[in-house]
Amino acid sequence: MSELYPPLEPYETGMLDVGDGNSVYWEVCGNPAGKPALVVHGGPGSGCGTGVRRFFDPDRYRVVLFDQRGCGRSTPHAADPATDMRHNTTWHLIADMERLREHLGIDRWLLHGGSWGSTLLLAYAEQHPRRVSEIVIASVTTTRRSETDWLYRGVGRFFPEQWERFLAGAPGTPRDGDIVGAYARLMEHPDAAVRHKATADWCAWEDAVLSGETNGASNPYGDRPSAARLALVRICSHYFSHGVWLEEGALLRDAGRLAGIPGVLIHGRFDMGGPLQTAWELARAWPDAKLITVEGAGHLGTEATRAHVLEALDAFGASDAG
Repeated sequence: MSELYPPLEPYETGMLDVGDGNSVYWEVCGNPAGKPALVVHGGPGSGCGTGVRRFFDPDRYRVVLFDQRGCGRSTPHAADPATDMRHNTTWHLIADMERLREHLGIDRWLLHGGSWGSTLLLAYAEQHPRRVSEIVIASVTTTRRSETDWLYRGVGRFFPEQWERFLAGAPGTPRDGDIVGAYARLMEHPDAAVRHKATADWCAWEDAVLSGETNGASNPYGDRPSAARLALVRICSHYFSHGVWLEEGALLRDAGRLAGIPGVLIHGRFDMGGPLQTAWELARAWPDAKLITVEGAGHLGTEATRAHVLEALDAFGASDAG
């Protein structure tokens, strides 16, 4: 398998005032004269990690990472119940990305992300296609309401006991009711104990969906620090209960706007949280995209998944595009 690049530290960091009282944390790594690339993290609300830096050749790339509104090192933090969520939407994040691009003096950049990050970067690219050179996605989602309903209800047929506990965490919600909306309301409850319990119940469900990949060795959601978990669940439930402010199927409908942008879509055959169908539909709607199905992989990916991401980024890094 391909080896990741050595650990990389940023050579520049900052806080960008994006309005509405929000400041977004950003950092830049690699070669200041290299090919610009933006990492768009998942969640929504996870914050940018350090490991993803190692997928980029530091001699070829100028890698930009940022924490989306309300999470990571951005302020104010969604873990604080006083933080106003009205100014935290998909459209605000797209505007933040454009403001960051302009702030850093970048004309066009490669976009890389997965899961929720793929939804956000696709929404950005369809709004600003002339600013995107290439796209590399691992674990494709478009966060349609149908996809959200699968993740928080449909996949429960594989985890019936755990889903019953998840449903019970939102008392009074019917089996066919708006469970995500119910959790979003719990995360705005004035009682901290209610918010903490809702956070724990949500994370337990997310970890159950991933349990076939982690084999119980870790809980990718539940093992996070308390403030990070609170922000993640508050932001996730806020976004998903609003259909991420996109018309149903809009990203697939408007995929023609991506014409001329080379893309690589990498998706696990056995992704329980985000079935392969969405990646397949996107590849059919976007002729310049190549879909790679990774056998035996799920949402978190495997060594083979990582090798495909490295290969795609190395290929684009070696090109003159961008």
